[in-house]
Amino acid sequence: MKTEARIFRKKALKDLQSIPGVGKSIAEDLWNMGFRSPADLKGLDPEKMYLDFQKIQGGPVDRCVLYVFRCAVYYASEKNHDPELLKWWNWKDRKLREP
Repeated sequence: MKTEARIFRKKALKDLQSIPGVGKSIAEDLWNMGFRSPADLKGLDPEKMYLDFQKIQGGPVDRCVLYVFRCAVYYASEKNHDPELLKWWNWKDRKLREP
């Protein structure tokens, strides 16, 4: 990989990790799904992301990943955040709020 590409990837992964609940592993997963920044998640359907991710992984994925995706889309989509909704575990069995 060229140096510029490595630098871009490193920065993108760091940016993705700025999303509450997204650590190194989920940032890598988001990168592999084609996302490069939190803004790329704005307005997306977390359930569809989760189904797409399962296809990429070739089978079932822990539902906690869905909760992180819900939290990440909320974070990217809303300007004013409810601190409780920035905790991925609070997205269990919750749908994304309509604006």
